[in-house]
Amino acid sequence: MRADQEARLDSESFTQTLHGHRVVDPYQGLEQDESPETKRWLADRDAELRAAATQWPLRADLADDIRGLVSGVLWSVPQTRGTAVFATRRDAGDEHPRLVVVEGDHERVLFDPLAVDPSGATTLDAWEPSPDGALVAVQTSSGGTERGALEVLSATDGNPVERPVPGVRYSHVAWLPAEHGPAFYFARRDDGDGRRGVWLHRIGAARGTDTLVHACTGPRTVPGVRLRRGRWLLISESHGTGHRSDLWIADLSGEDPGAPALRPVHVGLEAESEADVGPDGLLYLRTTHGAPLRRVCVTTPERPDTGNWREVVPEDPEATLDGFAVTGRPGSVEVLVTRTRLGISELASHDPERGTERAVELPGEGMVAELAADSRGGAHFCYADVSSQLSVWVYRSGEPPIRWPADLASAPDRTPVRRSVLWCSSADGTRVPVSVFSLDGASAGPTILHGYGGFGRPRQFGFSATVLAWLRAGGRYAVAHVRGGGDRGRAWHLAGAGRNKARAVMDLVAAADTLVARGMCDRDQLCLSGGSAGGLLVLAATARRPDLCAAVIASAPLADMVRFERLGLGAMWIREFGTAADPEDFAALLDYSPYHRVLRGGPTRYPAVLLTGFGGDTRTGAAHPRKMCAALLAAATGPRPILLRYEHGVGHGPRSVTRAIELAADAHAFAAAETGLSPARRRRARPHNER
Repeated sequence: MRADQEARLDSESFTQTLHGHRVVDPYQGLEQDESPETKRWLADRDAELRAAATQWPLRADLADDIRGLVSGVLWSVPQTRGTAVFATRRDAGDEHPRLVVVEGDHERVLFDPLAVDPSGATTLDAWEPSPDGALVAVQTSSGGTERGALEVLSATDGNPVERPVPGVRYSHVAWLPAEHGPAFYFARRDDGDGRRGVWLHRIGAARGTDTLVHACTGPRTVPGVRLRRGRWLLISESHGTGHRSDLWIADLSGEDPGAPALRPVHVGLEAESEADVGPDGLLYLRTTHGAPLRRVCVTTPERPDTGNWREVVPEDPEATLDGFAVTGRPGSVEVLVTRTRLGISELASHDPERGTERAVELPGEGMVAELAADSRGGAHFCYADVSSQLSVWVYRSGEPPIRWPADLASAPDRTPVRRSVLWCSSADGTRVPVSVFSLDGASAGPTILHGYGGFGRPRQFGFSATVLAWLRAGGRYAVAHVRGGGDRGRAWHLAGAGRNKARAVMDLVAAADTLVARGMCDRDQLCLSGGSAGGLLVLAATARRPDLCAAVIASAPLADMVRFERLGLGAMWIREFGTAADPEDFAALLDYSPYHRVLRGGPTRYPAVLLTGFGGDTRTGAAHPRKMCAALLAAATGPRPILLRYEHGVGHGPRSVTRAIELAADAHAFAAAETGLSPARRRRARPHNER
């Protein structure tokens, strides 16, 4: 037992009986962010971390390598308005992307987060130009809270044209055409004052006069809004995280935009759909209705109900359909779709009339994201792979995609990375795939095993400077496609969600055991890694099998699953995890909850654990890693360290480049020190032109 637990309060004062179970919570006091006890406890953890970091020999090398790997120019997908092109750009040395306007050969900065806040704590979360390109709506937040304001800037000089709209979190913004404006729809998602829904905002109108056009039907739904072809208003509500949404459409032509006549596409259906209106005036839907891995259907906006849908892109039984864009011209419509097959993206073009499909060649084996139709009848998309930073590509029908902007047309040199897939058998016999990455010729040795397994999200293999630096240092990186994620569709998600979450944990355990059994690493060379819901996964596996590995990295994790609904956005995630108010849900939550398993387990020889927490984290909540660290410190025996890396002024999402590099270098230097990846093993692979 360890004696430095001054935050351990009277355990009886935090004991409750739930559904006949006595639940002890001795570190509930650490949920208080600003209490003197919490601050003193965090100061002690920081001192422990700084002392431990002096023993991480690869820390400086990893930081330098990561910094070099992210030094390229990064663009976002552009949006064209008239003759102007809007996009974000981040150059080598920049802490944040800045919003720029490109007109011909001239480029100017419209919004730079560092100019607004030199501390680097402010991030540009979203932006959307008006149809005529005269105005741009930008969303910013500070300190990592992701709760910010929506501000309208002049595209001429970047100055604000009115006071910001408060209470906005990653809202969709849908500008109305000029005859209705200047005005836009936006969504309020979690401002906590009962105003969740879709609103109409008119530029220059008196403060507080926004019009509610659609109120959310429940307290845990997430509203969304889009406007297509300047006419069709699409409003959606996502119900928690259970692959269920409701969808409405309204025709604004000749109508009052403040009172749109919303027509249901589907409401109350156990399906999730995303809609778009094509150049042919038809309504296209990417949907799980009748297809757990998703398909694309088409109907008319005037009769959008499911009885009138016609399938144009069928479901692939082995790959999830993750994105789509309807391109072309009236009479020659093309449906582009992206699929993910065990982390690798595919891009294909469909002719909805002929029913034919044609594969579109990609730069390599990687990830396609942000596929979107453009104003010229084609599309843009982003591409990245394990050894290539995110880049923007332009697609024109029948032609190979090309890089954008044109001055980035040459492909960078790549570190050669080998990918393989092995299969393991989980406790119930389910076969679970594991993707394994290494440099050519890598031998058995230090390995990071990553897992997520939540919210039905498929794992996509894009660029990670952290992963590539680990590989270049001589390590191996593996990803377990556990149930609870979306790697194999909706059924795969639901098989590891709610009361079935323990299956995801056992899938990860099986993956770790298989890596060892196949001789890819020893137990003392294995580190589990996961963030957010993945942090929950790796901590639950560790609490169940303390002998499983040498080290664990859990970044911004969930940990106390009895009280998760009270912390961060936990109340929104009942469809994913269940609720402690239900006796059967509670029994499942208590069984795998890492915090409670450690409390019940008594003194145990745990692996080395590095938890990360962020003071501005409004998603999972910063209390989870604090409480988990306290429980582990009290229970852990043996020489392995239990560490908490806690940052103030940042949150769950984006941060400055420097802070991101520091976090990544610390985490992977910890993994290197605990798994034996030493400078002597380092086999840095250089691009061919450096040899």
